[in-house]
Order: sequence, then C-alpha cells, then structure tokens
Amino acid sequence: MNRPLTGINILVTRPAHQAANLVDKIRSSGGNPIPFPVLEIRDVEDVAPLLELIDHLDDFDLAIFISPNAVDRAMSLILKHRTLPQAMKIAVVGQGSARELKRFGVGEVIAPTTRFDSEALLGMAELQQIEGRRVVIFRGDRGRELLGDTLTERGASVTYAECYIRTRPDTDTTSLLESWSKNALHAVIITSSEGLRNLFEMVGESGQPWLKKTPLFVSHERISKTAHEMGFEDVISTDSGDEGLIKGLLDYFGPRVRDGVYSQETT
Repeated sequence: MNRPLTGINILVTRPAHQAANLVDKIRSSGGNPIPFPVLEIRDVEDVAPLLELIDHLDDFDLAIFISPNAVDRAMSLILKHRTLPQAMKIAVVGQGSARELKRFGVGEVIAPTTRFDSEALLGMAELQQIEGRRVVIFRGDRGRELLGDTLTERGASVTYAECYIRTRPDTDTTSLLESWSKNALHAVIITSSEGLRNLFEMVGESGQPWLKKTPLFVSHERISKTAHEMGFEDVISTDSGDEGLIKGLLDYFGPRVRDGVYSQETT
C-alpha cells in the first residue's frame, strides 16, 4: 500500500467536529494527524433574535449561508420551527456548505464551482441583478462584511443572522511545545486566518519561533497573505477542501520521505 506520509506528524487545527474526514485521509496516507482545534464553535447566547428572524423568513428572497457551521446551526433551528419558504433562493460560499445543506434535504443551491469565498459568490450571475431583493446572511459573530456590503451597493436589502460564536480554546500546549523541541512536528494545517492568529497566541512566545518555521499548509490565498504578514517562513497554498489539502501534503512531502524517514532536503 502506498503510504507517502509515513513518519510525518501533522497538526490539524480544524474545530473538533469538522476534523474527522481530514484526520482519516491523513492517516490513510500513512501520516500521523495531531488534532489540535484552534477554534471552538458555540451557540449564540441569546437565540431570541435568530428565532424571530426565522419566523419571518418569508420576507426574504435569498438566504446565504457563509459556512458549514452556519448551515448546521441555522438549519437545525429553522427545521424545528418551520419549513424553508419555497420561493426563497439559497446560496453558499463553498462546497462544504452545499454538502451540509444536502444533509438537511436542500439540494438546489447557488454555489461557486472553483474558488470558494465571498468574492467568487459575488461574481456569479445570480447575484448581479439584485436591486430591491431582500437577503439574509447566516454567519458567525465577527464575520467579514464584504458580501453584505457589496450586495447593499448593488441595491439589495441585507440582514445579518449571527447563528454561532467562534472562540479560542483554552488548551494546554505543553505536549505541542515538547514535540517542536524534538523536531517531531512536521506540518501545520490552517483553514482560516482567525485560526492562525489563535494558534499563534495559544503557543505563546516560546512556541512562536518554532511555529513560524514549520511548513504551514493553507487552503486560501487570504490565509497565505496573513501568514506572510506574520512572518511565517514556509507557507504552502493548496486547493480548497480536504482533497486540496491532502494533495498539497503529498506534493510537498512525497520527495522528502524515504522508507518512512522525513528529510528536509529534497532529492
């Protein structure tokens, strides 16, 4: 069996409930995934405004879900109280959100097919002539404003529905720092700029020099830009999603692993 990541210890920083598939793919390729969530997803403290909005979903022409977490939190509440309005269109930023919607029985969505971000969604034909339309955006707290601002500029009436909270976990990093001190941590996967900043704070001053030198695999150019601005030395941009991250790992480590031994020198 071809196991090209044998001997590679990889820090997986996704929220715990979203990491299983990536962890399994790394393990099946011979790698050793180390789950270390840098974001914790929690329910909003006051659900009343969200429930009131759900009661008035018929007022909206378009609902946009920013992330799989937004789908999970919002749709769980929506379907407890009502059905989705038949006339309302559904849009998502990425394919992960589209897959999550299918789990709730929603199959017809507006979604980018290449880049998976707000910019790509805004470039789609369905979001061009939107003047006078009423749009609700389901998202987490402190989300990007680009999507809403641009739709407002195009003449839409935009309402934000914050359906979850992102927090930084309070996790003991002792074992992580010990691994770095032994050169036993070979890669870090980051899937959001916020997560990267959280990890940087979590490892503290003693771990930050090691972190900056560890190959960092990121799935979006925005994260790559953040990493370079923070002083990371080896940033590898991959295609989006788990498949893109795995391919990036295989392309990077394939030439560097021989007989289960990782060498920083390529052959």
